[in-house]
Amino acid sequence: MRLAGAPAAVKVAPRTMIDSLARLHPALPTVAGLVALLLAAVAVHFAARFLLTRTVHALARRTSSTWDDVFAEEKVFARLAQVVPALLVYRAMHFIPGIPPLVEALVGNLAMAYVVLMAALTISSLLRAANRLWSAHPAAQHRPIKGFVQLAQIAVFIVAAVLIVAILIDRSPALLLTGFGAMTAVLMLVFRDTILGLVASVQLTAQDMVRVGDWIEMPRYNADGDVIDVALHTITVQNWDKTITTIPTHALISEAFTNWRGMYTAGGRRIKRSLYIDIDSIRFLAPEEVARFRRFALLAEYIDRKERELREHNRAIGGDAAEAVNLRRLTNVGTFRAYVFNYVRSHPGIRPDMTLLVRQLQPGPHGLPLEIYAFTRSTAWADYEGVQSDIFDHVLAVTGEFGLKVFQNPTGHDIRRGLAAASAPAGTGSEALPVS
Repeated sequence: MRLAGAPAAVKVAPRTMIDSLARLHPALPTVAGLVALLLAAVAVHFAARFLLTRTVHALARRTSSTWDDVFAEEKVFARLAQVVPALLVYRAMHFIPGIPPLVEALVGNLAMAYVVLMAALTISSLLRAANRLWSAHPAAQHRPIKGFVQLAQIAVFIVAAVLIVAILIDRSPALLLTGFGAMTAVLMLVFRDTILGLVASVQLTAQDMVRVGDWIEMPRYNADGDVIDVALHTITVQNWDKTITTIPTHALISEAFTNWRGMYTAGGRRIKRSLYIDIDSIRFLAPEEVARFRRFALLAEYIDRKERELREHNRAIGGDAAEAVNLRRLTNVGTFRAYVFNYVRSHPGIRPDMTLLVRQLQPGPHGLPLEIYAFTRSTAWADYEGVQSDIFDHVLAVTGEFGLKVFQNPTGHDIRRGLAAASAPAGTGSEALPVS
């Protein structure tokens, strides 16, 4: 009899407790049920938050893979665990005695809305974790996905917002979606930058126009440095002075900018710099000067070749050899140009397989520009500047060997010397002083 009656006693006990509380006050069973549910939800929350999350984190630290560590750092498991107590509240509301239907529906809707919110946050954390895992892959330098991840997060939160509102007002989400047609203009205005950023991100990624680590120049935004982040709305550039510039993503599609990636890919950095020869110092070479220049290792082949060419030309024209104006002759500036070309070509810091020119530009008020156009072997800034400076150090110093002068505007010292020479008495020798 005891064994048969025991289950009945167990079944009757909760009902007896509820009846006892009801006799004290009609609302006590409902209040007690709500308190018990609240305590159970808190207990489940702590159990899921601390036991499950800590266990998952401990296991993630022990594994050799990185994806579980990233998921733990992005709080994917922690946010997923917060769904459990909300589901408990949603399912257990039906078992609380005496609860008004309005309160039951309100609390249930709030619990379900919280479940949707936590699910959206969990998906957002998953997307961030996926972006971090992809960013560690070498292909991420060519195909960043941060813009697409941000777009997906926006879509997730929009869907979550529609569902939450539909749950709270206890209506079908389809009713809310039908009202979006009338709000299209407002949405286009609110999400203008997002839409432009999305289109720009797709084009930048598809055409491989910008990568993280590229050196870009965009004068309108005072951007000149390395790209450190490519997002949906902005491109972040760290300038050479260590300042940060943010550029709207769509601006890189609609406006011009310079990407120096091709320079690094080619493996050569361009030198394009001129020195200005004083035109008054340009003249023909005397025979003894030609003989002296033939002893220059960088000019021996050039002198021999040019002399053969000039002899053949002068013999062919049949002009009066007594008049020098009828003959082609070597000049100091032409010989100097050949010397500079051979010097630059033989420099160990210059790539001879890429474009190499030493050319004259249009003469102007500052003299005759002699431009060096070449590419260095190293693309590093410090190495490039070192090679360029080394070349021009030598070229400027050797100019006097060819009887040439480099042009520069008169300085205060030059003006004082000129005035002193002009005011000196005749016969003192001051008039012989050169005026720069």
